[in-house]
Amino acid sequence: MSMTIDRIGAIDPIQPGKKPERANQVSGSSMADSISISPAAQEKAELLRTQELVASAPDSRAGLIAELKEKINDPSYINDKLINATADKLIDALFG
Repeated sequence: MSMTIDRIGAIDPIQPGKKPERANQVSGSSMADSISISPAAQEKAELLRTQELVASAPDSRAGLIAELKEKINDPSYINDKLINATADKLIDALFG
């Protein structure tokens, strides 16, 4: 079984001299685009900026860390006086 479709008129997708019509054309500036950022998104963006700032900042403690490593590796640095002073500071911090 076969089916035949007869043409009613010529099919021409582009008709010369006619501009296509736009169904949903916006006239002038009657509508303005706008966005709204939620407070949660603003907070997350601020947190991300802060993390990037901290990650890019130089370590200001590098000199202190090097000095402490040097002292700890020196056998004469750690003595009874230092141990007692450290223990006193820990006790004061915990119970003071």
